[in-house]
Amino acid sequence: MWQFADLNWLSGGGATRRFQTAAAFIALVLCVGAVPATPDDAQSVPIKGYVLDSACAFTKDLAKPISKQCATACAKAGSPMVILADDGAIYWPIAAETPASGQNAKLLPFAGDQVVVRGKVYQRAGSRAIVIEKIEGQSPQK
Repeated sequence: MWQFADLNWLSGGGATRRFQTAAAFIALVLCVGAVPATPDDAQSVPIKGYVLDSACAFTKDLAKPISKQCATACAKAGSPMVILADDGAIYWPIAAETPASGQNAKLLPFAGDQVVVRGKVYQRAGSRAIVIEKIEGQSPQK
């Protein structure tokens, strides 16, 4: 029958084995500490940028929308709206609750406009999403 004493490699086996065991333990502790925050830990932050349709954000590599009319037409045709941040990052607006709902209705009044959005930001594999808590239009920069 197996006994705890069979684990004598932890206490015996020389300094090398004890070093390897200690190194493995430290690595485990560091890996557990490196786990990203859970979605419940997401912080509410402000994001400054433009509201535009996702297709133009990706296919046209825009720094800002072509026009309010263009962004509105694409959104009304079903293209999901996104926030194109001043730093070039794209944030997908998402619902906080499930079943999830589209966010275009919330963003449509700001289509093509510069805004400041405040909300909880989530990241996964290079994608960014935001649960919008507040959105305010900004005066265009000259």
